[in-house]
Amino acid sequence: MIALVVFGLGLVALVVGAELLVRGASKLALSFGISPLVVGLTVVAFGTGSPELAVAIQAAISDQADITVGNVVGSNIFNVLFILGLSALITPLIINRQLIRQEVPIMVGTSLLVAALAWDGSLSRLDGSLLVCLLAAYTGFLIVQSRRQEAASDADEPIAAETGSRWDSKLPVQIALILVGLVMLVFGATWLVEAAITFARLFGVSEMVIGLTIVAAGTSLPEVATSIMAAIRGQRDIAVGNVVGSNTFNLLGVLGVSAAVVPGGLSIAPAMTAFDIPVMVAVAIACLPIFFTGNLIARWEGALFLALYVVYTIYLVMAAQQHDALSTYGFVLGTVVLPLCALTIAVITWREWRARRRMH
Repeated sequence: MIALVVFGLGLVALVVGAELLVRGASKLALSFGISPLVVGLTVVAFGTGSPELAVAIQAAISDQADITVGNVVGSNIFNVLFILGLSALITPLIINRQLIRQEVPIMVGTSLLVAALAWDGSLSRLDGSLLVCLLAAYTGFLIVQSRRQEAASDADEPIAAETGSRWDSKLPVQIALILVGLVMLVFGATWLVEAAITFARLFGVSEMVIGLTIVAAGTSLPEVATSIMAAIRGQRDIAVGNVVGSNTFNLLGVLGVSAAVVPGGLSIAPAMTAFDIPVMVAVAIACLPIFFTGNLIARWEGALFLALYVVYTIYLVMAAQQHDALSTYGFVLGTVVLPLCALTIAVITWREWRARRRMH
């Protein structure tokens, strides 16, 4: 009963915190001449990623590297397949050209870098320090780039017009909204994850599977609430930028800091390098053609992402239980489902590319 109460309180805190964070961040972006996309990639993404960071560091210090790494890998898979999928079902998400040309390739490159660093079965303190330095450089680059773009476009009048209602147009109010929203998100995620882990352990699930599923989904609930609320409110750049930015922050910030603070670094389970990390990389790469087709994520593409996440989760649960049908399920998944999805995306991308060549 206590766990159920904590779970409910965490869910309420997440929803309210997400609303405050989206409102404050979008208004702050307009006030400072920073695009909503960059706010979604930095302030909102890093803020909603703070539960992952807190859980990862605590797990790493407690010598539970499987939860730390599983949390990050599982969160990145969850963010793309579940959050973007659900957000696109609510409303088709128009994709900013900067995301297609710059941010998604950076996310893919970061995923490949982490996969390469983890190939030897560990992330050393040196690896972690490298990832943290790359995060600092990436954040600084985004802010400088955004200010230059705003100055070049001379967007003063649209900013003034969009600032909106009086009570949330003042800087102290906007900062207060962001801070209160972040605090509620952190506490809400913490309560919800603690309750969820209590439920999961009753069924004897391993730490790696808990990290890839319960902890990953739980710590990603701020991203869920924020992206869905942003999509409903029409802040589509924040909805999509939050996911892409969170994935980059998870890899560079969460894994980087966790590996850097632990004396021996983070050990990577063989099952993680053999299956889950490649799945994470594949999901990141899948964003490129999806985002490219028509510069939006259509509802059917969102449904495809959600279906793939359900398929992946079922596989994890069956593997954890060593189910008799695991080999058959894995065979069908690898030889039919995934190749069919890849072929569908490839064909649509090819048609879109040819259509654009004809137009030009």
